[in-house]
Amino acid sequence: MVKRVINFVYQEVRGLHQAAYIIALFSVGSQILAIVRDRLLAHTFGAGFELDLYYAAFRIPDLLFVLFASVLSIYVLLPFVNKYTETEDKKAGAEVLSQVFTLFLCVYVLVAGLLALTATWYVPHLFPGFVGDYETLVTLLQILLLQPFLLGLSSLCGVVTQMNHRFILYALSPLLYNIGIISGIVFLYPVIGMYGLAVGVVVGAFGHLLIQLPFIITSEYTFVVAPRIKWRLISSILAVSVPRALTLSVNQIVLLVLVGIASGMAVGSVSVFQFAFNLQSVPLAVIGMSYSVAAFPTLSYLYSKSDHEGFNLQLLTALRHIIFWSVPVIGLVVVLRAQIVRVLLGSGEFDWGDTRLTAAVLAIFVISLFAQAILLLLIRAFYAGGRTKLPLLVALLGGGASVAFAYVLKNIYVSNFNFQILLKDVFRLNDVPGSEILVLALAFIAGQFIQLVLLLAISRRTFKVSYRPLIKLTTQAILASFAGAISSYVTLSFIVDGVNKETFLGIMLQGLTAFIMGLIAVVLTYLAFNSPELKEIYRSFHTKIFKTDIIAPQDN
Repeated sequence: MVKRVINFVYQEVRGLHQAAYIIALFSVGSQILAIVRDRLLAHTFGAGFELDLYYAAFRIPDLLFVLFASVLSIYVLLPFVNKYTETEDKKAGAEVLSQVFTLFLCVYVLVAGLLALTATWYVPHLFPGFVGDYETLVTLLQILLLQPFLLGLSSLCGVVTQMNHRFILYALSPLLYNIGIISGIVFLYPVIGMYGLAVGVVVGAFGHLLIQLPFIITSEYTFVVAPRIKWRLISSILAVSVPRALTLSVNQIVLLVLVGIASGMAVGSVSVFQFAFNLQSVPLAVIGMSYSVAAFPTLSYLYSKSDHEGFNLQLLTALRHIIFWSVPVIGLVVVLRAQIVRVLLGSGEFDWGDTRLTAAVLAIFVISLFAQAILLLLIRAFYAGGRTKLPLLVALLGGGASVAFAYVLKNIYVSNFNFQILLKDVFRLNDVPGSEILVLALAFIAGQFIQLVLLLAISRRTFKVSYRPLIKLTTQAILASFAGAISSYVTLSFIVDGVNKETFLGIMLQGLTAFIMGLIAVVLTYLAFNSPELKEIYRSFHTKIFKTDIIAPQDN
């Protein structure tokens, strides 16, 4: 039995759909654990001040992780490892990883050490709303600085596991990460308080790394500390990775600024913002991340072979399925937002007011789901083609727009009573305090849509790809989304209106019934249009997803 499990975890998986669905399957498991994690946090603290501190403490470590993990990722290192392996041997490919590992070890210790020592100076400037509690915030931040180091090492290990198509092993790591955080909430917080939450994060990050180590140690691409740095190699890697690191860090900087603004709003604003952001990240991870991760190795290979037709076909195939899944999800989540938040987070200290406010922010975030999912894929398409500067410029424009919108909308909200009433009426928050947090969510999605429009236009010219075949599918997906939303709304309003909405079971039954009816409406709409995506999905599962059959991209 143990041998069977090990063989399953370490098996090689090829094919876009099989790899995407395996990643999606484990991503669902990871997101379920993330929801359990957030529910425990909501139950224990509600949308309150302590949780605001906890989430704010993540912002600097998360920014560091993105900066360093970008250099350590498969999207940057795979072309270099492949190049040195093909021109020399696998030992030369492993040397690339050893060089990067050594540089990361030295630079991260230096940067994280400086940030830990100077935290008491910069934290008050970044989070002006936490006056009187900076000592706790600084200590939490200092503990959490271990997280990016461990996750960075795990990311480097992920290069080896992904390039060997060990997608199951790669996908298991996030599950262990969330298990560690949950253990911190359940076992460590009662003993050492808020600091136990941070220690749990570090334990989870160590598990994220540990699961991959046995394969890395036995692999021909295992890496060690290099006796000397080969600066010519490092400079060529940094030339590619730095723009990518800056591109991904823009989003984290935007979130850092938005959380800083939220710290000066009503108590619990940071928690509401983060809860809603985490919930919208569930479908984003399952849909957008799964396809972008699964598509990248093939996109990189096709581009390196100058197979531009195959590259564009692979890109369009992944885009079609992202649109197919993400657009209907938007309609369902918008209608069922209150039920989703109440079922997943509504217990203990998390009251009905917290639920309504979080649901409203979630509705705003999820509107940009398809935009965020497509951006994940398009950015990786540019990386596969060695074009890292264009996504950076687009990200800077979109991020700058989000920050500008945040300050402008916040000022409008404070000074314009009619704007306040409008937002509260639209989201039914007339008797709920703290609705100013809505403007930060609006600012965030505005930047995402600006990035999407720009990157679509640029990718069309760069790769000579036509997005016209997607128009028909997008129209079908929008109609399916409306059909699902209407069906769910009617179910909520009439069919299950008599369900007791004061109990967890009643709310879950109401939401689940409405979701099923909405999902049926979505599927029937796609069937009415004879959707080829439905057929592709059926074929992918029919060929036994856990086998290594190769599925070629389907024609449009």
